[in-house]
Amino acid sequence: MPLFWRIFLLNAVVLIVATALLLGPVTVSTPVLLTEAAVLTVGLAAMLVANALLLRVGLAPLQRLTRAMNATDLLRPGHRTAVGGRGEIAELITTYNTMLDRLEDERATSSARALSAQEAERRRIARELHDEVGQSLTAVLLQLKRAADHAPAELGDELRQVQETTRASLEEIRRIARRLRPGVLDELGLASALKALATEFGGPGLTVQHCLDPDLPELERESELVLYRVAQEGLTNIARHAGARRAELALRRTPGGVGLRVRDDGRGIGGADEGAGIRGMRERALLVGAELAVEPRADGGTELRLAVPVPARFPAHVLVPVRPVRTSAPSTTPAAVRRSAPAHAPPP
Repeated sequence: MPLFWRIFLLNAVVLIVATALLLGPVTVSTPVLLTEAAVLTVGLAAMLVANALLLRVGLAPLQRLTRAMNATDLLRPGHRTAVGGRGEIAELITTYNTMLDRLEDERATSSARALSAQEAERRRIARELHDEVGQSLTAVLLQLKRAADHAPAELGDELRQVQETTRASLEEIRRIARRLRPGVLDELGLASALKALATEFGGPGLTVQHCLDPDLPELERESELVLYRVAQEGLTNIARHAGARRAELALRRTPGGVGLRVRDDGRGIGGADEGAGIRGMRERALLVGAELAVEPRADGGTELRLAVPVPARFPAHVLVPVRPVRTSAPSTTPAAVRRSAPAHAPPP
Protein backbone atom coordinates (compact mmCIF):
# COMPACT_ATOMS: atom_id res chain seq x y z
CA MET A 1 0.00 0.00 0.00
CA PRO A 2 1.39 3.46 -0.84
CA LEU A 3 2.68 5.60 2.02
CA PHE A 4 0.00 8.25 1.40
CA TRP A 5 -2.88 5.83 1.89
CA ARG A 6 -1.31 4.24 4.96
CA ILE A 7 -0.94 7.59 6.73
CA PHE A 8 -4.41 8.64 5.56
CA LEU A 9 -6.06 5.45 6.86
CA LEU A 10 -4.14 5.71 10.12
CA ASN A 11 -5.45 9.21 10.75
CA ALA A 12 -8.91 8.17 9.56
CA VAL A 13 -9.00 5.38 12.15
CA VAL A 14 -8.08 7.82 14.90
CA LEU A 15 -10.79 10.27 13.83
CA ILE A 16 -13.39 7.51 13.52
CA VAL A 17 -12.63 6.28 17.04
CA ALA A 18 -12.88 9.83 18.34
CA THR A 19 -16.24 10.33 16.62
CA ALA A 20 -17.54 7.01 17.94
CA LEU A 21 -16.69 8.06 21.46
CA LEU A 22 -18.56 11.33 21.03
CA LEU A 23 -21.65 9.62 19.56
CA GLY A 24 -21.59 6.73 21.97
CA PRO A 25 -22.98 6.41 25.45
CA VAL A 26 -20.24 8.61 26.87
CA THR A 27 -21.59 12.11 27.66
CA VAL A 28 -19.98 15.31 28.76
CA SER A 29 -21.68 17.49 31.33
CA THR A 30 -21.61 21.25 31.61
CA PRO A 31 -19.55 22.03 33.55
CA VAL A 32 -17.28 19.04 32.86
CA LEU A 33 -17.00 16.63 35.73
CA LEU A 34 -13.61 15.48 36.99
CA THR A 35 -14.20 11.86 35.99
CA GLU A 36 -15.37 12.86 32.51
CA ALA A 37 -12.28 15.03 32.02
CA ALA A 38 -10.08 12.13 33.13
CA VAL A 39 -11.76 9.76 30.66
CA LEU A 40 -11.35 12.22 27.77
CA THR A 41 -7.72 12.92 28.66
CA VAL A 42 -6.88 9.23 28.83
CA GLY A 43 -8.65 8.56 25.53
CA LEU A 44 -6.87 11.44 23.80
CA ALA A 45 -3.51 10.33 25.17
CA ALA A 46 -4.13 6.75 24.02
CA MET A 47 -4.98 7.90 20.48
CA LEU A 48 -1.91 10.15 20.31
CA VAL A 49 0.37 7.38 21.54
CA ALA A 50 -1.13 4.89 19.09
CA ASN A 51 -0.75 7.39 16.24
CA ALA A 52 2.88 8.09 17.17
CA LEU A 53 3.77 4.39 17.46
CA LEU A 54 2.18 3.49 14.15
CA LEU A 55 3.91 6.39 12.38
CA ARG A 56 7.21 5.47 14.02
CA VAL A 57 6.93 1.90 12.76
CA GLY A 58 5.84 2.99 9.31
CA LEU A 59 8.56 5.63 8.86
CA ALA A 60 11.45 3.75 10.55
CA PRO A 61 12.92 2.58 7.19
CA LEU A 62 13.13 6.21 6.07
CA GLN A 63 15.10 7.13 9.19
CA ARG A 64 17.53 4.28 8.53
CA LEU A 65 17.90 5.49 4.95
CA THR A 66 18.62 9.04 6.18
CA ARG A 67 21.38 7.80 8.50
CA ALA A 68 22.87 5.70 5.71
CA MET A 69 22.85 8.66 3.31
CA ASN A 70 24.66 10.85 5.86
CA ALA A 71 27.33 8.17 6.40
CA THR A 72 27.88 7.28 2.74
CA ASP A 73 31.43 7.69 1.44
CA LEU A 74 32.19 6.69 -2.15
CA LEU A 75 35.80 5.97 -1.16
CA ARG A 76 34.51 3.23 1.15
CA PRO A 77 32.19 1.38 -1.23
CA GLY A 78 30.06 -1.67 -0.69
CA HIS A 79 27.84 -0.45 2.16
CA ARG A 80 24.17 -0.69 1.31
CA THR A 81 20.96 0.01 3.21
CA ALA A 82 18.83 -3.03 4.00
CA VAL A 83 15.54 -2.88 2.13
CA GLY A 84 12.69 -2.60 4.65
CA GLY A 85 9.14 -1.40 4.75
CA ARG A 86 6.59 -1.77 2.04
CA GLY A 87 5.49 -0.10 -1.13
CA GLU A 88 7.06 3.26 -1.84
CA ILE A 89 9.54 3.08 1.06
CA ALA A 90 11.02 -0.22 -0.13
CA GLU A 91 11.12 1.13 -3.69
CA LEU A 92 12.92 4.29 -2.48
CA ILE A 93 15.60 2.28 -0.63
CA THR A 94 16.10 0.00 -3.63
CA THR A 95 16.45 3.02 -5.93
CA TYR A 96 18.99 4.58 -3.55
CA ASN A 97 21.09 1.40 -3.51
CA THR A 98 20.97 1.27 -7.31
CA MET A 99 22.06 4.89 -7.46
CA LEU A 100 25.04 4.11 -5.20
CA ASP A 101 26.06 1.26 -7.51
CA ARG A 102 26.03 3.62 -10.46
CA LEU A 103 27.88 6.42 -8.61
CA GLU A 104 30.60 4.07 -7.39
CA ASP A 105 31.08 2.65 -10.88
CA GLU A 106 31.22 6.13 -12.43
CA ARG A 107 33.65 7.35 -9.77
CA ALA A 108 35.89 4.34 -10.31
CA THR A 109 35.86 5.00 -14.06
CA SER A 110 36.65 8.70 -13.74
CA SER A 111 39.33 8.06 -11.11
CA ALA A 112 40.94 5.44 -13.33
CA ARG A 113 41.01 7.85 -16.25
CA ALA A 114 42.47 10.64 -14.11
CA LEU A 115 45.13 8.45 -12.50
CA SER A 116 46.05 6.86 -15.83
CA ALA A 117 46.46 10.31 -17.36
CA GLN A 118 48.48 11.38 -14.34
CA GLU A 119 50.86 8.44 -14.69
CA ALA A 120 51.25 9.14 -18.41
CA GLU A 121 52.04 12.79 -17.68
CA ARG A 122 54.55 11.80 -15.02
CA ARG A 123 56.29 9.51 -17.49
CA ARG A 124 56.38 12.29 -20.08
CA ILE A 125 57.81 14.87 -17.66
CA ALA A 126 60.36 12.40 -16.28
CA ARG A 127 61.46 11.48 -19.81
CA GLU A 128 61.86 15.13 -20.75
CA LEU A 129 63.75 15.91 -17.56
CA HIS A 130 66.12 13.04 -18.22
CA ASP A 131 66.46 13.23 -21.98
CA GLU A 132 66.44 16.99 -22.42
CA VAL A 133 67.29 18.86 -19.22
CA GLY A 134 69.50 16.14 -17.77
CA GLN A 135 71.55 15.68 -20.90
CA SER A 136 71.84 19.43 -21.44
CA LEU A 137 73.23 19.83 -17.93
CA THR A 138 75.61 16.97 -18.58
CA ALA A 139 76.88 18.80 -21.63
CA VAL A 140 77.27 21.97 -19.54
CA LEU A 141 79.31 20.00 -16.99
CA LEU A 142 81.66 18.74 -19.71
CA GLN A 143 82.11 22.23 -21.11
CA LEU A 144 82.73 23.68 -17.63
CA LYS A 145 85.34 21.03 -16.94
CA ARG A 146 87.11 21.76 -20.21
CA ALA A 147 86.98 25.51 -19.54
CA ALA A 148 88.24 25.09 -15.97
CA ASP A 149 91.18 22.97 -17.15
CA HIS A 150 92.33 25.70 -19.57
CA ALA A 151 91.45 28.77 -17.48
CA PRO A 152 93.80 30.67 -15.12
CA ALA A 153 93.92 29.45 -11.50
CA GLU A 154 91.60 32.09 -10.04
CA LEU A 155 89.02 31.74 -12.81
CA GLY A 156 89.38 27.96 -12.69
CA ASP A 157 88.33 27.86 -9.03
CA GLU A 158 85.18 29.84 -9.80
CA LEU A 159 84.40 27.59 -12.73
CA ARG A 160 84.78 24.52 -10.53
CA GLN A 161 82.32 26.00 -8.02
CA VAL A 162 79.85 26.55 -10.86
CA GLN A 163 80.55 22.98 -11.95
CA GLU A 164 79.66 21.63 -8.49
CA THR A 165 76.46 23.68 -8.41
CA THR A 166 75.51 22.33 -11.83
CA ARG A 167 76.28 18.77 -10.72
CA ALA A 168 74.04 19.21 -7.64
CA SER A 169 71.25 20.52 -9.87
CA LEU A 170 71.65 17.52 -12.15
CA GLU A 171 71.38 15.12 -9.21
CA GLU A 172 68.22 16.90 -8.03
CA ILE A 173 66.68 16.60 -11.48
CA ARG A 174 67.51 12.89 -11.56
CA ARG A 175 65.94 12.44 -8.12
CA ILE A 176 62.77 14.22 -9.26
CA ALA A 177 62.64 12.09 -12.40
CA ARG A 178 62.97 8.89 -10.35
CA ARG A 179 60.04 9.95 -8.16
CA LEU A 180 57.91 10.87 -11.13
CA ARG A 181 58.53 7.59 -12.96
CA PRO A 182 59.57 4.55 -10.93
CA GLY A 183 61.89 3.12 -13.55
CA VAL A 184 63.24 0.56 -11.08
CA LEU A 185 59.70 -0.80 -10.71
CA ASP A 186 59.49 -1.60 -14.42
CA GLU A 187 63.01 -2.98 -14.65
CA LEU A 188 63.72 -4.78 -11.35
CA GLY A 189 60.28 -5.42 -9.85
CA LEU A 190 58.29 -4.34 -6.84
CA ALA A 191 60.62 -5.62 -4.11
CA SER A 192 63.64 -3.76 -5.47
CA ALA A 193 61.55 -0.62 -6.00
CA LEU A 194 60.36 -0.66 -2.38
CA LYS A 195 63.89 -1.21 -1.10
CA ALA A 196 65.09 1.74 -3.16
CA LEU A 197 62.19 3.79 -1.82
CA ALA A 198 63.12 2.99 1.78
CA THR A 199 66.73 3.91 1.11
CA GLU A 200 65.71 7.16 -0.54
CA PHE A 201 63.61 8.36 2.41
CA GLY A 202 66.11 7.23 5.02
CA GLY A 203 68.50 9.80 6.35
CA PRO A 204 70.12 11.27 9.47
CA GLY A 205 66.78 12.21 11.03
CA LEU A 206 64.71 9.22 9.87
CA THR A 207 65.58 5.52 9.80
CA VAL A 208 63.44 3.48 7.41
CA GLN A 209 63.53 -0.31 7.79
CA HIS A 210 62.10 -2.60 5.14
CA CYS A 211 60.85 -6.16 5.53
CA LEU A 212 59.73 -7.89 2.34
CA ASP A 213 58.63 -11.50 2.02
CA PRO A 214 60.67 -13.39 -0.60
CA ASP A 215 57.75 -15.56 -1.80
CA LEU A 216 55.32 -12.86 -2.91
CA PRO A 217 52.64 -13.96 -5.40
CA GLU A 218 52.75 -12.72 -8.96
CA LEU A 219 51.01 -9.37 -9.17
CA GLU A 220 49.57 -7.49 -12.10
CA ARG A 221 51.31 -4.32 -13.18
CA GLU A 222 48.46 -2.13 -11.93
CA SER A 223 48.60 -3.74 -8.48
CA GLU A 224 52.36 -3.22 -8.27
CA LEU A 225 51.97 0.43 -9.23
CA VAL A 226 49.26 0.95 -6.59
CA LEU A 227 51.44 -0.66 -3.92
CA TYR A 228 54.42 1.47 -4.90
CA ARG A 229 52.48 4.75 -5.00
CA VAL A 230 50.76 4.10 -1.67
CA ALA A 231 54.11 3.26 -0.04
CA GLN A 232 55.62 6.39 -1.59
CA GLU A 233 52.79 8.60 -0.33
CA GLY A 234 52.93 7.01 3.13
CA LEU A 235 56.67 7.60 3.49
CA THR A 236 56.28 11.14 2.13
CA ASN A 237 53.69 11.92 4.82
CA ILE A 238 56.00 10.49 7.49
CA ALA A 239 58.98 12.52 6.30
CA ARG A 240 57.01 15.77 6.02
CA HIS A 241 54.46 15.72 8.83
CA ALA A 242 55.03 12.93 11.36
CA GLY A 243 58.22 14.13 13.02
CA ALA A 244 59.22 10.49 13.36
CA ARG A 245 62.64 9.00 13.99
CA ARG A 246 61.89 5.45 12.85
CA ALA A 247 59.64 4.06 10.13
CA GLU A 248 58.94 0.57 8.86
CA LEU A 249 57.96 -0.56 5.39
CA ALA A 250 56.72 -4.15 5.17
CA LEU A 251 55.22 -6.21 2.36
CA ARG A 252 53.80 -9.58 3.39
CA ARG A 253 52.06 -12.45 1.69
CA THR A 254 48.50 -12.94 2.96
CA PRO A 255 45.95 -15.71 2.37
CA GLY A 256 44.08 -13.50 -0.11
CA GLY A 257 46.97 -11.67 -1.73
CA VAL A 258 49.58 -9.27 -0.32
CA GLY A 259 49.54 -6.76 2.51
CA LEU A 260 51.52 -3.53 2.67
CA ARG A 261 52.24 -1.90 6.03
CA VAL A 262 53.85 1.49 6.65
CA ARG A 263 54.15 2.67 10.24
CA ASP A 264 56.15 5.19 12.25
CA ASP A 265 56.76 6.42 15.79
CA GLY A 266 55.79 10.05 15.12
CA ARG A 267 53.09 12.28 16.51
CA GLY A 268 50.22 10.40 14.84
CA ILE A 269 47.16 11.69 13.03
CA GLY A 270 44.99 12.27 16.12
CA GLY A 271 41.49 13.38 15.22
CA ALA A 272 42.50 15.22 12.05
CA ASP A 273 40.39 14.80 8.96
CA GLU A 274 41.75 12.86 6.03
CA GLY A 275 43.70 15.05 3.66
CA ALA A 276 44.15 14.89 -0.08
CA GLY A 277 47.04 12.42 0.27
CA ILE A 278 45.05 9.76 2.13
CA ARG A 279 42.00 10.20 -0.09
CA GLY A 280 44.25 9.86 -3.13
CA MET A 281 45.56 6.58 -1.71
CA ARG A 282 41.99 5.37 -1.21
CA GLU A 283 41.18 6.14 -4.84
CA ARG A 284 44.20 4.17 -5.98
CA ALA A 285 43.24 1.25 -3.74
CA LEU A 286 39.75 1.14 -5.26
CA LEU A 287 41.22 0.58 -8.72
CA VAL A 288 42.44 -2.91 -7.78
CA GLY A 289 39.77 -3.77 -5.23
CA ALA A 290 42.16 -3.21 -2.30
CA GLU A 291 41.28 -2.12 1.23
CA LEU A 292 43.13 0.78 2.88
CA ALA A 293 43.22 1.54 6.61
CA VAL A 294 45.03 4.46 8.29
CA GLU A 295 44.89 4.25 12.08
CA PRO A 296 46.83 5.62 15.08
CA ARG A 297 49.08 3.18 16.91
CA ALA A 298 48.63 2.43 20.58
CA ASP A 299 52.24 3.36 21.39
CA GLY A 300 52.23 6.51 19.25
CA GLY A 301 52.56 7.12 15.55
CA THR A 302 50.47 6.00 12.62
CA GLU A 303 50.01 2.70 10.83
CA LEU A 304 48.93 2.41 7.20
CA ARG A 305 47.72 -0.96 5.91
CA LEU A 306 46.84 -1.87 2.34
CA ALA A 307 45.41 -5.29 1.51
CA VAL A 308 45.63 -6.08 -2.22
CA PRO A 309 43.77 -9.17 -3.48
CA VAL A 310 45.28 -11.58 -5.97
CA PRO A 311 44.01 -11.57 -8.62
CA ALA A 312 42.98 -7.92 -8.47
CA ARG A 313 39.27 -7.09 -8.48
CA PHE A 314 38.91 -4.35 -11.04
CA PRO A 315 35.61 -2.38 -11.00
CA ALA A 316 33.83 -2.06 -14.30
CA HIS A 317 35.46 0.11 -16.96
CA VAL A 318 38.46 1.09 -14.85
CA LEU A 319 42.13 1.35 -15.70
CA VAL A 320 41.52 2.98 -19.04
CA PRO A 321 44.87 3.01 -20.85
CA VAL A 322 46.21 6.36 -21.91
CA ARG A 323 48.45 6.47 -24.95
CA PRO A 324 51.91 7.72 -24.01
CA VAL A 325 52.62 11.25 -25.10
CA ARG A 326 55.59 11.61 -27.41
CA THR A 327 57.31 14.89 -27.93
CA SER A 328 58.45 15.91 -31.37
CA ALA A 329 60.58 18.88 -30.33
CA PRO A 330 64.13 18.60 -31.63
CA SER A 331 66.87 18.26 -29.06
CA THR A 332 69.88 20.57 -28.85
CA THR A 333 72.03 18.15 -26.87
CA PRO A 334 75.42 17.41 -28.48
CA ALA A 335 75.74 14.10 -30.25
CA ALA A 336 78.56 12.92 -27.96
CA VAL A 337 76.39 13.39 -24.92
CA ARG A 338 73.47 11.63 -26.60
CA ARG A 339 75.64 8.57 -27.24
CA SER A 340 76.58 8.47 -23.56
CA ALA A 341 72.92 8.49 -22.41
CA PRO A 342 70.40 6.73 -24.70
CA ALA A 343 67.15 8.55 -25.28
CA HIS A 344 65.04 5.80 -23.79
CA ALA A 345 67.25 4.89 -20.86
CA PRO A 346 65.68 5.12 -17.40
CA PRO A 347 66.69 8.00 -15.11
CA PRO A 348 70.12 7.19 -13.59
